[in-house]
Amino acid sequence: MKIIKVLGSGCAKCKSTATLIEDSARALGIEVSVQKVQEPENIMAYGVMSTPAVVIDETIVHKGGVPNKEQVMEWLSS
Repeated sequence: MKIIKVLGSGCAKCKSTATLIEDSARALGIEVSVQKVQEPENIMAYGVMSTPAVVIDETIVHKGGVPNKEQVMEWLSS
C-alpha cells in the first residue's frame, strides 16, 4: 500500500488533489492511504513552499498546484 500525503491548508485545490488521487487509485484497483497534512510546521518540514504538494512514501512528487490525472496515474502505477 502506498502512503500518500497531500500537503496544504485544506483549500479547494488541496481537496481536489486528494479526491483525484483517491478516485484514480480506485480506478486502478490500487490500495492507498491518503493523508491530509494541514499543519504549517509539518508542511514546512518537507521544505514545501507552494501547495498543494503530494508526497508518496516520503518522496515529494509534486508541488504547487493540482496535478493532472495522467500524472497521478503514472505515480500510482510505478
